Amino acid sequence: MIPRYSRPQMTALWEPEARFKIWFEIEAHATEKLGELGVVPPSAAKALWDWWATSPAIDVDAIDAIEAVTKHDVIAFLTWVAEQVGDEARFMHQGMTSSDVLDTCLAVQLTRAADILIEDLDRLLDVIKRRAFEHKLTPTIGRSHGIHAEPVTFGLKMAEAYAEFSRCRTRLIAARAEVATCAISGAVGTFANIDPRVEKHVAEQLGLAIEPVSTQVIPRDRHAMFFATLGVIASSIERLAVEVRHLQRTEVLEAEEYFSPGQKGSSAMPHKRNPVLTENLTGLARMVRAYALPAMENVALWHERDISHSSVERYIGPDATITLDFALGRLTGVIDKLLVYPERMMKNLDKMGGLVHSQRVLLALTQAGVSREDSYRYVQRNAMKVWESDGQLSLMELLKADADVTAALSPDQIEEKFNLDYHFRQVDTIFERVFGKA
Repeated sequence: MIPRYSRPQMTALWEPEARFKIWFEIEAHATEKLGELGVVPPSAAKALWDWWATSPAIDVDAIDAIEAVTKHDVIAFLTWVAEQVGDEARFMHQGMTSSDVLDTCLAVQLTRAADILIEDLDRLLDVIKRRAFEHKLTPTIGRSHGIHAEPVTFGLKMAEAYAEFSRCRTRLIAARAEVATCAISGAVGTFANIDPRVEKHVAEQLGLAIEPVSTQVIPRDRHAMFFATLGVIASSIERLAVEVRHLQRTEVLEAEEYFSPGQKGSSAMPHKRNPVLTENLTGLARMVRAYALPAMENVALWHERDISHSSVERYIGPDATITLDFALGRLTGVIDKLLVYPERMMKNLDKMGGLVHSQRVLLALTQAGVSREDSYRYVQRNAMKVWESDGQLSLMELLKADADVTAALSPDQIEEKFNLDYHFRQVDTIFERVFGKA
């Protein structure tokens, strides 16, 4: 976790105080149910909740000092709580094992983190939708292999991003549901020393589902899917960031990141305006994706449990969620303030002498009775002249002067195939698919 790439709400979720508060709630809810079942005195839970009602400060340093001796974090925490609550605290943790606390706590943290990320995605989607409708019919060139292909609109580029992040949101909701499980099943998961009704009660109080069958830990395939989902979201962030970076290149300059007053682009070259935010997003996406692999490697634990996953999750839980939260916030800001240049888009679209309309001429020739092979050859030989002239020649005029082409198409028919609006006839259809009916 690096403060430079962190935001307070998500960071607070992973602070030691937040973790210990969740641990206490797990222990207190479990003790409460054990009291109802007659396993421990009801006064035990009351003592815990009465102390909690005083809003006690969590003394992290004191707990760490105990752990330095015990070499066990959960025991250190239980010891510290007992020192605060008194004799009744001895009934905490009856029949439980450390993983019951640790795994259930991690489930709470990941679900709360997912809720923050879902809100992040909602804000991003709102911004993308606004920019999509703003530029619904703003013509620009579509590129394949980085080469001019056929006209699109900038709004369609935004619609693509909206659809992609909508899928990300759906996946994250599913991953949240999958990781939101509680296990209070005791050593090796058999409930030998604790009633399954305790697990059910704790799960209900914390907004979790119960783990149908745990070993001594919640199966890590759930966590692997969660972090893999974060990695996919990061990849979608990078895809849109890379698009902005390409559009900001000097030779293209169809859009660029907002450049604020007083901002500097280079320590050496005062003229520079660099896509630093989207470049940063590419780097952050690499990091979030990197956390998915160790999460997958955590799935294969020895027998009923080992702790090879523990150190991994202490890293990737905070780092992946905090980094992705920051990245989503940064991307939202980039798209919200993105400078879009329709005139430059049109200039680039017209740059290559009408080559972008070659397919329409090809299709018209085939419909006029010319074989596809000949149609392709007639159009391509003229297109290559335009290409080699760097757009100084006009494809339309060359086609009008080509006897093989004019034998099948009149000059008016050729000209009609260069109508830009033709390419945007289905924009409304695509928008309705993506955003629904207005």
